[in-house]
Amino acid sequence: MNRHAIAAIYRFEMARTFRTLMQSIASPVLQTTLYFVVFGAAIGARMGEVDGVSYGAFIIPGLIMLSLLSESIGNASFGIYLPKWSGTLYQVLSAPVSWIEVVIGYVGAAASKSILLGLLILATARLFVPYEIAHPLWMIAFLVLTAVSFSLFGFILGLWADNFEQLQVVPLMVVTPLTFLGGAFYSISMLPPVWQTITLFNPVVYLVSGFRWSFYGISDVNVVVSLAAIVGFLAACLLLVWWIFRTGWRLRP
Repeated sequence: MNRHAIAAIYRFEMARTFRTLMQSIASPVLQTTLYFVVFGAAIGARMGEVDGVSYGAFIIPGLIMLSLLSESIGNASFGIYLPKWSGTLYQVLSAPVSWIEVVIGYVGAAASKSILLGLLILATARLFVPYEIAHPLWMIAFLVLTAVSFSLFGFILGLWADNFEQLQVVPLMVVTPLTFLGGAFYSISMLPPVWQTITLFNPVVYLVSGFRWSFYGISDVNVVVSLAAIVGFLAACLLLVWWIFRTGWRLRP
């Protein structure tokens, strides 16, 4: 394992984040803070409790997951697309660096940014809503697994995209709607039976549900199923990345 290559890629990507703190960190935190103010303080005061948890606290896991998914995909896709667009990626691929080391460097940096952002949002939420974390180790596990999985997914999108517009298609047109409809702001038990069944086909439901369980011990689906879903998605992304580097799909100029 070429640790120097991994460290070089990782440091370069992290340095880009710290050069754009307003866009990379401050903007997502501010956006999520507005959600806390509007939904947690204003609307939450009229909503009462959901499954024994105040509405303001109930939406915390969903809001963190909303930011985590979009930022993981965005960080990783832009991180790999930019060197592909400029041509520097081909220099990396021609160096004595394996595909595993390239993926660890880019995906590790994107996941690190997302985890940092998630923790900052969690700390910011404390200013507006009191909450407790019932299973802190599982909370960290879900946070890390989700960040790594969707950073891998973003890495794949970055290799697939032909222009900057395509980088935004999946996060804006697919992931964000699925997150809003995946129980981020409500429990699916509040829906009519037919819509509860339909909602179970939304993969984000399992992520939000498992993450919320780590906070309050409540979930819309079995936590084992949630964990299996995220691990399965991680394995599928790893397999697809391996196939991309093995075949050279979208890697050749």
